[in-house]
Amino acid sequence: MQLDSNQWNLVYNVFSFGLISMLACTIYTLVSQHRVLPKYRNALVMSSMVTFIAGYHYLRIFDSFKHASEGGKVLLDGSQNAFNEAYRYVDWLLTVPLLLVEVIAVLALTREVSRSLIMRLVPASAAMIALGYPGEIATGADAQNTQVLYGVLSTIPFLYILYVLFVELSKSLDRQPAGVAETVGRLRLLLIATWGVYPIAYIFNIVGDASASSFVTVQVGYTLADILAKCVFGLTILKIARMKSMAEGMKDDH
Repeated sequence: MQLDSNQWNLVYNVFSFGLISMLACTIYTLVSQHRVLPKYRNALVMSSMVTFIAGYHYLRIFDSFKHASEGGKVLLDGSQNAFNEAYRYVDWLLTVPLLLVEVIAVLALTREVSRSLIMRLVPASAAMIALGYPGEIATGADAQNTQVLYGVLSTIPFLYILYVLFVELSKSLDRQPAGVAETVGRLRLLLIATWGVYPIAYIFNIVGDASASSFVTVQVGYTLADILAKCVFGLTILKIARMKSMAEGMKDDH
């Protein structure tokens, strides 16, 4: 895959931006632990774990892109030095379940409800990632059919996760303190908006023409979606935890 200098620099800088965003959010959520009540700190721990894991994998993605590049040409042929897309899927396999647990933790639902949600959502998230990977790496004459098949299959658990979370978040609104309900409501929209970027980027693998512009679009799309789904989402979780802590009697430290 031959990229011109602008395309190569764009991908390089987007990966760099993704890496520093994850690391910065990890530090910020870690040092913010004392700003929320102990019952909500698990949610911040999960958020820190999500961005730390993502930061590590963006470091690997960043290095893989550099090592696969030579004079603007990026190796995508599956050879030893080729760009390794699998790092993204390993990252998602670890971070998506943690993201879901993060949401459940900050809502402070009953133990029975929390356990039920985890038992339903974590396997569904693993299935979503596992089913998407064969389509992502498909090559050859029948690649498009394979991409469509696994894209459809991975969409089933994806829609199930969104449905369950949207319903449960809606149910929790009545139990939230004043002002928190609006933020939780926006969290639902943020979840749908950020997660919706992933299938859009995936579709470019199907309808794209294996060109440099398609490669750039997919990589930029996935990276921006990661920043929104992990950093912005994590900061929203922190905001909810702070608001709930204040509503439950914690004094503002500012």
